Amino acid sequence: MKQWNGRAVATCAMIAALYTAISLALAMASYGVTQIRVAECLTLLPVLSPLGIYGVTVGCLLTNILGVALGLNMPVDILFGTLATAVAAVLSWKMRRLRIRRLAIPSAIPPILVNGLVIGLELTWLSGSFQWDVFWTCAVSVTVGQIIPCLVLGVLLIWVLERKGLDKKLFS
Repeated sequence: MKQWNGRAVATCAMIAALYTAISLALAMASYGVTQIRVAECLTLLPVLSPLGIYGVTVGCLLTNILGVALGLNMPVDILFGTLATAVAAVLSWKMRRLRIRRLAIPSAIPPILVNGLVIGLELTWLSGSFQWDVFWTCAVSVTVGQIIPCLVLGVLLIWVLERKGLDKKLFS
C-alpha cells in the first residue's frame, strides 16, 4: 500500500464514521443474538482498497464501544466483535479478485462466516457455559443476519461503486 497521507486517513475516517452512524441509526437491528447490522455491507470495501480494512475495523470498534456505553452489548464484543470484523475484512481483501459473473460474491463469504462463528462463540460463552446446541443456534442466527448486509447489500455496493467509477474516486 502507498504511504499514508491525509486523503487515506480521511477515507478511513469516513468509512469508520459511516459504519458507526449506520449501526447506531439502526441500533435495534445492530446488536444482540438476532441482528442484521446493515453497516456490515461496508466490510466488502476492502475489495476496492486495503483502506477499507482499516475503516471498517475502526468503525466496528467505535460501534462496539458505543454499544457498551449505551447498554446494547457486552464489553467482550469490543475485542472479539472488532477482531472478527478485522479478520473478515482482511480475508475479503485477499479474495478481491475472485468474482462470480463479475460480482464480488466470494468476498462476502468471510464476513458472513467469521462473524457467525466468532460472535456465535461469544454469545454462547456469555450464556454461562458452553453447550454445542446453544453455540450452533447463536452461530446460525448471526450468520443468517449477516447474509442480507454482506451478500446482498455489500455485493450490490461494490457493483455500483465499480460500475459508476466511484471506486476510483473514493480510493485514488
